[in-house]
Amino acid sequence: MRRVTTLCAAACITVAALAVSPAQAGYYLIRYDNTGVCQVWDESFQMKPPRWPSDYKVVSKPIPTFTGALDAKEKLRQHGSCTW
Repeated sequence: MRRVTTLCAAACITVAALAVSPAQAGYYLIRYDNTGVCQVWDESFQMKPPRWPSDYKVVSKPIPTFTGALDAKEKLRQHGSCTW
């Protein structure tokens, strides 16, 4: 009986740990068409960025870290691809 209780407790802890820790998602840079503003977008968000009042385009490959995405955004801004 003690083994079954221990096994059930271990299974519950494992399932809870897997449910709480999300999979590592990447970050993208998107650029809005009417303003040229670039934004870092986390692909783990449930909804997509709004396409109204302006459409957007993804202007980068997936970037694994947020700081890496900010660095890429700054490089695009310095090259004139992004206004902000």
